[in-house]
Amino acid sequence: MKIKRFEDLECWQQTRLLTKMVYDLVKQEEFAKDYRLGDRTTGAAISAMNSIVEGFDSPLDKEFVRFLGYTRRSASEVQSCLYVVLDQGYIVQAQFNQVYQQVGKTRQATDGFIRYLRK
Repeated sequence: MKIKRFEDLECWQQTRLLTKMVYDLVKQEEFAKDYRLGDRTTGAAISAMNSIVEGFDSPLDKEFVRFLGYTRRSASEVQSCLYVVLDQGYIVQAQFNQVYQQVGKTRQATDGFIRYLRK
């Protein structure tokens, strides 16, 4: 089956959800005041999403896999930022866990697609 739109990729869908969750966190009053951390966290989420799109437009599967690696790294950056957000008291543990788990789902979908492309 040929995928015609990046929007059809599960990894992109999971990353889009992650990005929405991150933006929902950043809208919280205390977190919203920390511009640098908010920008860094949302930037990492957006980067994860956009790397999938950039890879989708590459002509070679090998190059697509490289961009999916960027997605994984950006997702890890989101996880790291979440620790700072939690440590600053901007979110509670339950919020941290929810977004952290979404990063795991994003990574899992991305890894699955990487395996598919390498076949």
